[in-house]
Amino acid sequence: MQSVFKGPAYVVKDNIDTDQIIPAQYLTLVPTIPDEYEKLGSFAMCGLPDSLYPTRFIREGELDSEYPIIVGGRNFGCGSSREHAPIALGSANTRVVLAESFARIFFRNSVATGELYPCECSDRLCEIVKTGDIVTVDLDQCTVTVESTGIAYPFKPLGDVRPVVDAGGLFNYARKSGMIGA
Repeated sequence: MQSVFKGPAYVVKDNIDTDQIIPAQYLTLVPTIPDEYEKLGSFAMCGLPDSLYPTRFIREGELDSEYPIIVGGRNFGCGSSREHAPIALGSANTRVVLAESFARIFFRNSVATGELYPCECSDRLCEIVKTGDIVTVDLDQCTVTVESTGIAYPFKPLGDVRPVVDAGGLFNYARKSGMIGA
């Protein structure tokens, strides 16, 4: 399994809710249908206000984001309990979300779907990193390094969560570990 992710970060602040991650009008898309899964990703983060986030997460006319890593503040993923939120981010090719804290249901949905590694940081990275900065996330070392400065910041180990995300979600993990039949 991949343990190091490197690329430009997309930076947001506190209280990014699931309506900002994937607005309700796109919840009719069915993630288990491949075309609709791809389309879902094209709407990821489109609920963010343009006035606060002039750089868009998905460029106009694109299906995927150029940002494999999102850096957020406190309470990332708050709001309604839609599993479409981490699925939309994963469909857009984001693999890691680093935040000071997560809404519990978003964290659980990220793990259960296997779409994202939700990494909790004690440092306020959303004040340190700027959108477009290249960062390297090392899941084994539990660090995120800002390439321009070379400074590495720690995050909490994923523990028992990591093998579930590595496996591609709860059901894949249960199959691979023999908990349920293939």
